[in-house]
Amino acid sequence: MDFILQLVDIFLHIDEYLGDIIRDYGVWTYLLLFIVIFMETGLVVTPFLPGDSLIFAAGTFAAMGYMEVGLLFVLLFAAAFLGDTANYWIGHTLGPRAFSGEIPLLKKVLKKEYLDKTHAFYEKHGGKTIILARFVPIVRTFAPFVAGVGAMTYKKFISYNIIGGLAWVATFLFLGFFFGNLPFVQKHFEFVVIAIVLISVLPAVVEYFKERARK
Repeated sequence: MDFILQLVDIFLHIDEYLGDIIRDYGVWTYLLLFIVIFMETGLVVTPFLPGDSLIFAAGTFAAMGYMEVGLLFVLLFAAAFLGDTANYWIGHTLGPRAFSGEIPLLKKVLKKEYLDKTHAFYEKHGGKTIILARFVPIVRTFAPFVAGVGAMTYKKFISYNIIGGLAWVATFLFLGFFFGNLPFVQKHFEFVVIAIVLISVLPAVVEYFKERARK
């Protein structure tokens, strides 16, 4: 329970935590951001790490002159691209064994129904699933893994990975860069983070109710 509360606090006050890190670690902050984004997109067991809000906050500090927005864009895109690529190959290597319960580490976070539902989503939306999934927390961690299990060849996956990574990083980084410095945003950053999360999960909620309506 304490871990969950701490996680929520980090999400809501990511700007304060990032500010402390920049003050204490300086240029090493770039490496930390790279690692967090890589893990959030690349390891199916760490979907709880901040993604959208962290990139937005990084853009905010870039606008204030504490970080270089161009370098951030390159590094965070590289992290997102490499993360999804690693996740794809992990899924490709482990295959259905991950969903059968043979791998204890993944047994608690992966279920066969996740595989079936994600495959169905791929069948309906095709390759754009990878792009759309970038903007939905949790889903963006599972989508490349399931693609690797068998939903998509890597030759097809890589192009959507590039487009999705560029769109995701650019959207939140430059939103933070151009709007994060506004007094209202700085004063009510936690509400902005909540809004980002709600907007991100909205497509999944709409899809859920559409599916229920069809049934």
